[in-house]
Amino acid sequence: MNYRNFDELILKVQNSVAKKKVVVVAAEDEHTLEAVFRSKNDGIIDPILVGNQKKIQEILNRLQFELDESAIIHVEDENAYAVKAVEIIHEGKADFIMKGKVQTSDLLKAVVNKEKGLRTGNVMSHVAMLEIPTYHKLLAITDGGMMLAPNLDEKKQIIENTVRSFLAMGYTCPKVAVVAAVETVNPKMPETVDANSLKKMNQDGEIQNCLIEGPISYDLTMNKESAEIKGYQSPVTDDADVLLVPNITAGNLLSKALIYSAGAKMAGFIVGAKVPIVLTSRGATAEEKYLSLVLSASAVK
Repeated sequence: MNYRNFDELILKVQNSVAKKKVVVVAAEDEHTLEAVFRSKNDGIIDPILVGNQKKIQEILNRLQFELDESAIIHVEDENAYAVKAVEIIHEGKADFIMKGKVQTSDLLKAVVNKEKGLRTGNVMSHVAMLEIPTYHKLLAITDGGMMLAPNLDEKKQIIENTVRSFLAMGYTCPKVAVVAAVETVNPKMPETVDANSLKKMNQDGEIQNCLIEGPISYDLTMNKESAEIKGYQSPVTDDADVLLVPNITAGNLLSKALIYSAGAKMAGFIVGAKVPIVLTSRGATAEEKYLSLVLSASAVK
């Protein structure tokens, strides 16, 4: 299965047996709380707010949001916010984490802590899910927000992270395009060599539960007519679920180009830890944060 748009994903989460619980780190942030309470009112999540209780309550009062005091966890030391959130995950009281008014580095420091963190052994990577007006279903781009310049093994792990999340969302065999500037292997373009290796790993059963194509250019991935003109045949053409980009720059530019020049909507989260992590940029809108909550809730196992 796949999802044509975010509305279908929202409906899927709303029809789940039980609402998921999110723990928000440093919840004293207005846009974050707007997204959290929209999600709560839509039957998506139940929140646990970690941070300065007085500041959180002031924002809740200003926004006219009501929440039981037991759902607000006061922590005196700002440096301990993320540690407390990780602790709540370990206690089984929440299903995933959301970043509030906290530095990304401080949050991730608690997540990757060797003794008390949420590491799985895989790298952690970012997935951007986009609803593009000219495309027939949601499309994921990875990794444009976490891994700077992944090597072959790291790219393998990025795919595995994404596929596991997709399976949790209800997909059966997501189609992954390992995109490059060209669709042929060129030793002078390392990303094409990596793409070919990843495809072979998939064919040999080393990377499972997905279909990998690569190297493949963006136009052949997204446009059936372009593929026909070039005589390129692949089940991924015009039907990709995931684009694996060569590096963070390519992923960041591609995602932002689709958002700001093609009218796409975006949600994003970090995968590869024991639970999803909603980690949006400081400039993210309340809607992007809301959709990221939906995405993370849908990917909880």
